[in-house]
Amino acid sequence: MALEFSERIRRIPTYPAAAAYALPEDVAHMASNETPDPPLPAVQEAIARTLGRLNRYPDPTNAALRRALSDRYGVPASRIAIGNGSCDVLLAAGEVLLEPGAELVHAWPSFSVYPHLEAASGARAIRVPLDDREEHDLDAMLREVTVATRLVIVCNPNNPTSTALPLDQIADFVAAVPRHVCVLLDEAYCEFTMLDDPDASIDLLARHRNLVLLRTFSKVYGLCGLRVGFALCGEERFVQAVDQVRQPFFCNAAAQAAAIEALRHQDEVSARVERAIVARVDVESGLEELGIAPAESQANFCWFDLPLRDGEDPADKEAAVVGGLAERGVLVRAGSALGKAGALRVTYGTPRENDRFLEALREVL
Repeated sequence: MALEFSERIRRIPTYPAAAAYALPEDVAHMASNETPDPPLPAVQEAIARTLGRLNRYPDPTNAALRRALSDRYGVPASRIAIGNGSCDVLLAAGEVLLEPGAELVHAWPSFSVYPHLEAASGARAIRVPLDDREEHDLDAMLREVTVATRLVIVCNPNNPTSTALPLDQIADFVAAVPRHVCVLLDEAYCEFTMLDDPDASIDLLARHRNLVLLRTFSKVYGLCGLRVGFALCGEERFVQAVDQVRQPFFCNAAAQAAAIEALRHQDEVSARVERAIVARVDVESGLEELGIAPAESQANFCWFDLPLRDGEDPADKEAAVVGGLAERGVLVRAGSALGKAGALRVTYGTPRENDRFLEALREVL
């Protein structure tokens, strides 16, 4: 007899991972929003110092990392949650807040893990379309909030569309959401935005106990391979709840050490952001020369619709372009897997990778 799995396994979508991990090194990895910069030597040394102690479990309280984050952001350590990547905290938030009969509100297209929360919990998700600028329509999202709403997610900058909203609009939205609703502001790419100081949203925590700021070391800090993220929270109960539903030792020793050391090098964070902005300008200029108008990026990646001939199917065009780029050693993300057929999401790489992408796209088109 075949194994019988729970109903929720049939509901949960498979994460659309990029097909890049078994390919040769001579490939432009522009599909997963990683930084092209490796960890700093000091971070690598911090990781190496943990190797001789790997026979011991990591600190299950993540105390040293939470203290370092508290010093960096001015949020009490008791209101900081650590995760095996920010997705770990996100999924735990769904588990502690959602259940059948509850509702979740988020924009779409947005981060492809959000549909998992609905499927895993049995809650009802309301997906609010982005506006014509590929940005969150906060007024439309607010109209969907009811007494059944438990969680509202705003991804700012938004993945996959790269767009962001200014803090004043976010602040007005958070203030308008009822206190019984958790507002999770997913800020995985906040360091790259030029609209406001990336840390300005932290001031909102003092006024809104229902607010959670979700951040990660995977992007600008370049620690994707170690999986470490965190949440700055309006109240301690959120931290206690998400810790309660997860396995112990969810953040490994090397990840904790690397993150602590990475926080000491904010000058390098600034340098990486500057390089990403230069890449943003170069890639957008190259796309515009091809007659392509990308969304207004505030992240380390861009999002754009492919040009179509009369009668051409968006999904077919997307598949042909993605395949043609892969044949030329350039890996990008197809929009169909991210919520919109006929679009591409492309991570900014090194200057050589960016030039390679633009030349390959010119050939394919």
